[in-house]
Amino acid sequence: MKIKIKEYERVLLYFDEDGDGKISASELIHRLNQMGENLLFNEAKVAVEALDSNGDGLLDLEDLIALMEEGNEEEKLKDLKEAFGMYDVDGNGFITAQGLKRMLSKLGELKSIDECRVMIKKFDLNGDGVLSFEEFRVMMQ
Repeated sequence: MKIKIKEYERVLLYFDEDGDGKISASELIHRLNQMGENLLFNEAKVAVEALDSNGDGLLDLEDLIALMEEGNEEEKLKDLKEAFGMYDVDGNGFITAQGLKRMLSKLGELKSIDECRVMIKKFDLNGDGVLSFEEFRVMMQ
């Protein structure tokens, strides 16, 4: 996490033209325009207000981290759903032992049905013999 904080600090420094440790709507516009993005002042002001956690009308490091981490969480969730879909070979919203066996064999890992049942049982929180998306999510974290 320390490396990520340093990266976020660098992003903040890039946008923070006056060196006050915060990003104003005008600083946001100026830097985004330099990057080829067209952003109107009202759009920038609304964006800053939406992300501003302490109500000072500026974005600080904590706001920037929250924004970046939120994006990362959405991306992780999307990736998890894609991975779950690969294992949900029957398309029924669950990973079964048979589906797990088939997917693992496609990946070159041969397991018996019993071995797949044991794998599922470790993360089958409600004991129904299959993995729901939420159980899969817990397993992947």
